[in-house]
Amino acid sequence: MSDSPSSPLAARRSVLRGTLAASAALAVPATLGTAPAFTLSGRPKAGWGVQSGDVSAHSGLVWVRSDRPARMIVETSATESFRKAHRWHGPLLGPDTDFTGTTRLRGLPAGEQIHYRVLLADPDDPRRTGEPVTGTFRTAPLGRRDDVRFVWSGDLAGQGWGINPEFGGYTIFKAMGALDPDFFLFSGDTIYADGPIAATVPLPDGSTWRNITTEEKSKVAETLAEFRGNFRYNLLDEHLKRFNAQVPSIVQWDDHEVTNNWYPGETLTDTRYTVKNVDLLASRALRAFSEYFPMSSLRPGAKEGRVHRVLRHGPLLDVFVLDMRTYRNANSPGTQTTDPQGILGAEQLEWLKRELSRSRAVWKVIASDMPLGLVVPDTGDGKPNIEAVAQGEPGAPLGRELQIAELLRFIKHRKITGTVWLTADVHYTSAQHYQPSRAAFTDFEPFWEFVSGPLNAGAFPANALDNTFGPERVFVKAPTVANVSPAGGYQFFGEVDIDGGSGELTVRLREQDGTVLYTKVLQPGRVGQ
Repeated sequence: MSDSPSSPLAARRSVLRGTLAASAALAVPATLGTAPAFTLSGRPKAGWGVQSGDVSAHSGLVWVRSDRPARMIVETSATESFRKAHRWHGPLLGPDTDFTGTTRLRGLPAGEQIHYRVLLADPDDPRRTGEPVTGTFRTAPLGRRDDVRFVWSGDLAGQGWGINPEFGGYTIFKAMGALDPDFFLFSGDTIYADGPIAATVPLPDGSTWRNITTEEKSKVAETLAEFRGNFRYNLLDEHLKRFNAQVPSIVQWDDHEVTNNWYPGETLTDTRYTVKNVDLLASRALRAFSEYFPMSSLRPGAKEGRVHRVLRHGPLLDVFVLDMRTYRNANSPGTQTTDPQGILGAEQLEWLKRELSRSRAVWKVIASDMPLGLVVPDTGDGKPNIEAVAQGEPGAPLGRELQIAELLRFIKHRKITGTVWLTADVHYTSAQHYQPSRAAFTDFEPFWEFVSGPLNAGAFPANALDNTFGPERVFVKAPTVANVSPAGGYQFFGEVDIDGGSGELTVRLREQDGTVLYTKVLQPGRVGQ
């Protein structure tokens, strides 16, 4: 990729620059930490920045939040000067959506840098607009010779580790932004609705971790307002806001958007909750999730109303975004010999098969919010239940493994090439190669699974492997003790580069500062690698 000062990539880097402002006080003022007041004077303000998401060759979504009722207006241009700008009239932002809104931009040129700015207009006087907030994104290419680069990670503000100005805030977003990716795949646990943020946390060396705090983050989220406040909390970080304005996102969810290890129909035993009905909590969480991220399948009026979707990024790449939370069965030991519902649900599994078979992209990234061959237990109620897919016994598929075996068999027999699995969830980074010759279940072609994260959360030791699908852990970096703070390291993200000439896909697992830990180059059109 070109990195000359005159290139579109360099131009995008220059859109928003600055340093993280030091916080004079760690408690957030009420005007930022709570819902907007209707009596505010002056003009509408967009203090939570802008975001773009689900960008394709000719379209994209732009998001903003106002501090009061306002009309959202988006202007786009081929240059930062905004000469010959095109204007898009967006929705009226009000309390029904927590003053957030998304505008779809259509008819955009493919493979081009799009500069945009969002204005918020007084509903009673459209001439009164707030100061514009600018952002940029690059549309997907139409030609195969255009390179593709993206980054992925997950797990933000978990285990009580929030925004610490003394640490520099969410600095990992600065490192990801420096790579100038085409998009960011946010692989779940975008908030920790079940993880309150305290003002201070003692560290093992005797020092103190100091968090910015807000009222909504002082307890587990149960009300819609509290879920919304969890999303607003992360947007207090300047690194994240600058990153959002520079890099479009593809977002999925996992468990902590609701509560730890949840599944449909669950009744909570956690004494911190007065609302015990997980389905009620999940409906509130999904509403807030849809309000705070620009997602094509969840925006107001969208027919799908779902998290799982496929995003096509030119001839080289399709991204298949999974939802391993909404349709799963109850967590259990996973020893059943039939399991049509599994972790995806029957309908989502058929959707994934259909979309994979239709795909003509060289590479088919399966964005999985949970790993396949890593044993992730759920012992919250004192039972030896399984939270992810692998159930710990190295023999033939059982439980949720049966559904994944069906999918892997389908990929093999339909001769679908170029599948790569990317995930987060376990709070360390690793690379696993799955090989039939090592497996109990053998009717599949070899493939790779890469794990990254957390972004800013506790780090944990590596999980055990289940040999049902024959994984070999080729690389891992993880702590030896649980819940290491971001100050102790072990914060990770991954990078994927696809070369437009050769079609090679290169995965790099990186540390918080961008240091490369592991690199793997995969060849197009091959199996086994």
